[in-house]
Formats: sequence, structure tokens, C-alpha cells
Amino acid sequence: MSAAARGEALRRPAQVASASVRASVEAIVEQVRVVGDAALFALTERFDGARLESLAVTQAEFDAAEVSANVRNAIDDAATRIETFHRAGVPQPYALDTAPGVRCERMLRPIRRVGLYAPAGSAPLPSTVLMLGIPARLAGCPDIVLCTPPRADGSADPLVLAAAKRCGITRVFKVGGAQAIAGMAFGTASIPRCDKLFGPGNAFVTEAKRLVSMAGDGPAIDMPAGPSEVLVIADASADPRFVAADLLSQAEHGADSQVILVSDDTGFIDSVATALEAQLASLPRRAIAAAALAQSRAIRVPTLADAFDVSNDYAPEHLILSVEAPRAWLPRVHAAGSVFLGGFAPEAIGDYCSGTNHVLPTGGAARAISGLSVASFQVAISVQSANRAGLAAIGATATTLARAEGLEAHARAIDVRLECA
Repeated sequence: MSAAARGEALRRPAQVASASVRASVEAIVEQVRVVGDAALFALTERFDGARLESLAVTQAEFDAAEVSANVRNAIDDAATRIETFHRAGVPQPYALDTAPGVRCERMLRPIRRVGLYAPAGSAPLPSTVLMLGIPARLAGCPDIVLCTPPRADGSADPLVLAAAKRCGITRVFKVGGAQAIAGMAFGTASIPRCDKLFGPGNAFVTEAKRLVSMAGDGPAIDMPAGPSEVLVIADASADPRFVAADLLSQAEHGADSQVILVSDDTGFIDSVATALEAQLASLPRRAIAAAALAQSRAIRVPTLADAFDVSNDYAPEHLILSVEAPRAWLPRVHAAGSVFLGGFAPEAIGDYCSGTNHVLPTGGAARAISGLSVASFQVAISVQSANRAGLAAIGATATTLARAEGLEAHARAIDVRLECA
């Protein structure tokens, strides 16, 4: 195929529908920005079928949210593993002298108020609450706000509330979709304005995050974390049942998800297709998965090296290496949100409990953006100090560069001090 044909074959479903999504999201965001809470109530009834009396989850609702002991234990186990991994990666401040008498430092501060979004449309995602809430707490964020769509009866999903409680999150609002993003971005009578927004979602949520981040008074966002995607590179040594299961695990997220299989073996691709058909037949969310599969691809390449070229061009959210000696291929991976090595590392463990974060860049953003970490919830502030000797040592360099740039006032700000030194 030509380069253009390859690009077209690998276009994401959300990119195909981007124009109509953008127009809808612009209208929703503007409505929330202008009308506030009244818009949130109306949009929640329209999109979620829930007529609410209050957007905030009350303490009584937290207390009434019941989950089984088995699920609660699983939440605790996953949370412990996620915290262990993320604590090891907490950024550290540092300080050093760059010249005698000149001290430079980097200090870290938590973002004051963060807004988290946990999807719960086609399926509740308490795992996302853990992935967002745990690094936010490790970063020391003093004010954490969580939005999640309500159920039809107007309640928040108890699984989401159980995960929020495990993370120490108490400010939860029953709002979903683009309207939740707008509410946290600009603030309403109920939802406080947030400094940075986090969390995955469908194409509407992703577009809303992009849109509010471009507003002059809008918040920062973590990344484009939209519809789920996985790319599997597999050779003949892989088990086609495993690969089919991995593809379906992402396809069942939503009709706008995309799954890609790249292999150097035509027979293996055919075996995966057979396994997909068999496994799909018994899948509870088979209609959703089938819709995603209709927009997905199986790609035959001459060699595995070519498969990595395809993957790096696509820059998948999740990359599974179902090949012999998968770790040996890691140097060829240049663009991916998270990588899973070998037949016994399904993407699903990363979604829940391996310890890494499942909030990852989608839509090709993995070419330049990393997945969520504690650092995402912090700002780094540089600090410098200089005494008389220090300024004398480096001042001439600064004045020379300032005058080369035509900024005389910059140079004089140094000269006036050097005259006193």
C-alpha cells in the first residue's frame, strides 16, 4: 500500500467522526459555561436519563453504596499495587551550584485543585478512579474533585464510590460526558472550577477536554485519552486464542474503540479470525465489540521489523508483543502508551492491577505524550539565587546575550548590579 493508503487504513473511528463530534461538544460546553448548574441538570436528564435533585454525592449515598467483600478486596489489592508502582516514580526536587555563588533548584508543588473524570456510561470504571486518585494523593493535591455519570435512578455507581472512598476522595458529582468536563473546567454553583482535568472517555469527552484547554481561562488537561485502542504484534509462536481475547478486551469498551493485529504470518491471522468469531459469540457485550471490530484491521507484513514500523506510525495506546523473546524487541518500540510482553501479560492486567497506569494517550498522541504518573499532578518550579561573586562570575555572559538579542533593559538590570559588586 502507498503511504496515503496506509494512513487511511489506520485512521481511528473517532477521527473519522471528528467534525460532527466537535460541533456537538462546542454546543454542550457553551451551554454549561453560560447557564451553569441548570445546563448540567438538563443535559444529565437528556443523555443519562436521570432526573437529579442534587449533583453532589451525599455522605448518605456514600454510606449506602454497597459492594461485595470480594470486589472490595480486589479494589484494595489493585490499589496497593498501583500505589507501590507510582510511589517508586515520585519525582524528587534537586539543587546544585552551576557556578560559585550561583544556586539553582527545582522544587515540586502539587496542583491545588484537580478534576478527575471516571466514565460509567456503558460500564462503570472504578479502576479509573484508582488510576487517577492514587497518584493525585501521592502528589499531595489538596483538593480533588471527581465527576462520574449517574445511573438511570440518579445514583452514582457503588463501585465508583467504593474506589473513591479507597482513594480518600469525598467530593464526587453525578455528571458525565462533555458536560462534566465543562463543569469542572469553568465551575458552576455546585462544581468547583479545577486547575487541571484528568481521565479517559469517549470521543465527546476527549474533544471537550481539548476544547476547554484552548479557552483563555480554561484548565490544563492531562492528555488526549479517548476511545480505547490496542495493537498486537504477533508471530506464529503466539496462541491465537490469547490474541483474540486481547483484541476483544479492548473492542468491548465501545463501538468507537479500535483494535489492530499485525503479523508476518497469514495462517496465524486466519487462526485469530476464527478464534475471534468463536469468542465473540459468547461475549455479553458482543454487539459493542462487533461494532468496534468492524472498524479494526488485521495487517500482514513481510517481517516483524515491518510490524514495528507500522506500530510506531500508529502509536497505540496499548501495544502487546506476542512474539518470541518479546523483551529483545523493546528497543524497536518508540511510540506506545504501555507495552505488554509475552503471552501471559494480557493488556487487562494493566487495566486493573499490575500497578502501571491505564490512563494513556490515544489517537496517536503516544508519539510525544506519556501515560499518567504522579508528576502529572505536580508542577515543577525553578529557583535561583546568586551572591555578589556569583553574579560577577556569570553576568558578562548574560549581558552579552541580552544585547545580542536587542534587549538593552535586560543587560542594564545586570550592569547596575555589577557596578555595585
